[in-house]
Amino acid sequence: MQHTAVSTPGSDTADQAGSAVPGSPRQLRHLVAGRWLPGEGGELLDISPSRPDQVVAAGREALTADLDRAVEAARAVFPRWAATPHQARGAVLVRAAGVLEERAEQWGAELSWEEGKTRAEGVGEVRRAAEILRFYAAEADRPTGEVFASPRPGERISVVHRPVGTIGVITPFNFPIAIPAWKIAPALSYGNTVVWKPAGLVPLLAMRLAEALVEAGLPDGVLSLLIGGGELGGELVSHPGVEAVTFTGSTAVGRSVIARCGALARPVQTEMGGKNAAAVLSDADLELAANEVMAGAFRATGQKCTATSRLVVAEPVADEFLALLAAKVSALRVGDPLADGVQMGPLASVPARDAVQRAVREGLARTGVGVLAGGDAAYTDEERAVGAYLPPTVLELAGDDPLWRDELFGPVLAVRRARDDSQALDLVDDSEFGLSAAVFTDNLNAVSAAVARLDVGVLHVNSETAGADPHVPFGGAKGSGHGPKEQGRAAREFFTRTTTVYLRGSHGGAL
Repeated sequence: MQHTAVSTPGSDTADQAGSAVPGSPRQLRHLVAGRWLPGEGGELLDISPSRPDQVVAAGREALTADLDRAVEAARAVFPRWAATPHQARGAVLVRAAGVLEERAEQWGAELSWEEGKTRAEGVGEVRRAAEILRFYAAEADRPTGEVFASPRPGERISVVHRPVGTIGVITPFNFPIAIPAWKIAPALSYGNTVVWKPAGLVPLLAMRLAEALVEAGLPDGVLSLLIGGGELGGELVSHPGVEAVTFTGSTAVGRSVIARCGALARPVQTEMGGKNAAAVLSDADLELAANEVMAGAFRATGQKCTATSRLVVAEPVADEFLALLAAKVSALRVGDPLADGVQMGPLASVPARDAVQRAVREGLARTGVGVLAGGDAAYTDEERAVGAYLPPTVLELAGDDPLWRDELFGPVLAVRRARDDSQALDLVDDSEFGLSAAVFTDNLNAVSAAVARLDVGVLHVNSETAGADPHVPFGGAKGSGHGPKEQGRAAREFFTRTTTVYLRGSHGGAL
């Protein structure tokens, strides 16, 4: 296993363009009803996972009173924002996208410092957020409703889409600017106001997105940003002034959000867990498959809801493929995410690292679990003490196991062999989750079988399980998702309500 030494705490890291990540902590603020406020709640400490003795940002949590003011302001400004021409709302998103693009290098480095992605991944995520804003800005130039024929003479029927109102947005740590963008951008584009609680683990990039929107001219009160713990999120979900809730996070919390919203008869959209599988079938291009599986499993340190965490290999190619994959994984360079050449950084926190490490240790103590790459012994305790690092790990299972069932959210890939291609597809579908899957084959019959048999929201053929383009629907089946899909024009189904209008003139002629 190759890994780099982590930079000494307090040192600045600069990229080729000359931008740097200073060692001094940023000051965290909340955006409440158009004002940036320091917060008066409990202490907020944003700790770098690559340098646990470095504070990335610091501040105080928001209070319930801040939430009340934010919701009140959002409701007050909603009629004016909804009545603003769609093109004018879109123009704000375009300007905000420009801010993100201009500062992508700087803010992407901050993302790496704060969350643990490599610098390239951090910069890429900031640019993806800009891309998402531009897509939803362009909704102003797309059809906004439908016209239907009427069975009655002199009449036509139209369906118009109207904004919902004030949306509660709760986002996770693993994509601290991209996931908020793909919720907030459509909400604003379609005329809603937003009260947003990001994950407390990664508040700095949340603040950066809000700063971009404010700088772009978003009116006061249309967006509020409140940083705090789970209790604040629960208050947002249940707040009487919130019209709908969109959530991405763990399955346990997501089900709690669904239950709360159900009791309130409140629309809810949740994106939850995943245990995504890739199947390497007997005719697969093994070099391609190995590279794609490795990318899906270990980019972002495996902390993607769409990450490849299960692998099924057809027996005729299993020995050759697993040897190839193990060699590639063992050559990955792990270390400081801001250092040149590093391919995988730390997990987002030391507690997250410890939880994944514990699951690996428990798995290796069970019969039928073997190490193909990485494993618990790949790093020393001294190396782990430097940051929240774990090696990319591939474990082969003799049969069913908790490592096959439970979402670890880390750089661990569980492997099983299948006697043939058909059984491989059965094993892919063998999960309570149904977010994403990948199948590696050029056999048209196998592709057709995968499309017909796999109960997932996203299916990749000859590419990694991770990846979601902003112009197409995204979301899971089974236990991975609830409510309308996200992204693309599918987002309109959640962020708008329809009114069906029957149009007939007073003298019988159609209007």
